Amino acid sequence: MEINDLKKEFLSLYGGEEKHIKVYFAPGRVNLIGEHVDYNGGYVFPCALSFGTYILARKNNENVVRFATGNFEDKARIPLTDLSRRLEGNRWINYPLGVINQFAKNGYPLGFGIDIFVYGNVPNGAGLSSSASIEVATATMLNDIMGVGVDMIELVKWSQKAENEFVGVNCGIMDQFASGMGRKDHAIFLNCDTLDYELVPVRLKGVKLVIANTNKRRGLADSKYNERRAECEKAVAFISRKKKIKVLGDLSVEEFESLKDAISEENVLKRARHVVTEIKRTLDAVTALKAGNIERFGQLMNASHDSLRDDYEVTGVELDTLVEEARKIKGTLGSRMTGAGFGGCTVSLVKEDFLEEFKKKVGENYHKKTGLKADFYVAEIGDGARRIE
Repeated sequence: MEINDLKKEFLSLYGGEEKHIKVYFAPGRVNLIGEHVDYNGGYVFPCALSFGTYILARKNNENVVRFATGNFEDKARIPLTDLSRRLEGNRWINYPLGVINQFAKNGYPLGFGIDIFVYGNVPNGAGLSSSASIEVATATMLNDIMGVGVDMIELVKWSQKAENEFVGVNCGIMDQFASGMGRKDHAIFLNCDTLDYELVPVRLKGVKLVIANTNKRRGLADSKYNERRAECEKAVAFISRKKKIKVLGDLSVEEFESLKDAISEENVLKRARHVVTEIKRTLDAVTALKAGNIERFGQLMNASHDSLRDDYEVTGVELDTLVEEARKIKGTLGSRMTGAGFGGCTVSLVKEDFLEEFKKKVGENYHKKTGLKADFYVAEIGDGARRIE
């Protein structure tokens, strides 16, 4: 949808004049490598995408916040006095409400009414972070419309807390960080423990980033995400009997190998092995990309998926099928699941000359094996959250 179309929808809902409408955008993200390590103090390597969440906003004189979206029928009209209450059920409005709540907790309660219209073109539930996108877009909007001047990294932290504390999903900070801090044609090499980061140019000459959506819906809150996180914490407790660590990211692969006997539960051992080796793969992948070695980067993507399948056990038939079919295409350099898993998307590096073959054959074979239709997106790496108009 074009911005002018979104403004027309806004005016059809709320009336008034177009000149007072402000427009904001925050992108979705795809993680190139470094999966399920962000909450373990590890390194991740996401990039912002060119699609995401648009928020149109305008002050009103009614001491209420009105929420509407172009994606669902769900609307709400909430008095300023009730903004701290979570709505019952899994409603999208809880994401922006959570961010409003964080502003209030940090000394910036909303003192006036706002009419809000949200439109997202991130495939919902696909694992490309539609939730972080709406949170960071809301934070960017509030920061501007309230004139409070909070820096983006702080807005990113508040957005994560909104999801943790208000929505009730125990996510790490990677998604919000990528949405807020992304830059066009760069990926973010991020230490999730310290928030130290480096913007690394992504030069994919003759190669495209292809995102394939399994179209198997999975809600992050309903997945085994929280269970995996608990298993990682258990691994830290086991290891700490021999060597005190705060997070699995404190360990090198060599240290893990020397200490792994402390972990007496097989599943917990496998989860820890994935985390420690995935952090090493991420470091190696960044080195490869800086050296222009895309083939090596692709190999590490493959190894990442295999570890997520075998040790972390978060893939499933649909993701595994997409990856297996992708790797059969001669022009595929690497393919892996991205996001939380249990459905959602894969990300693949595909030579441009093989793009059409990739979409056709992978799509056909995936449908034959799963009965589902995959959607394919040739992704562009875009900028982070900002005001557009």
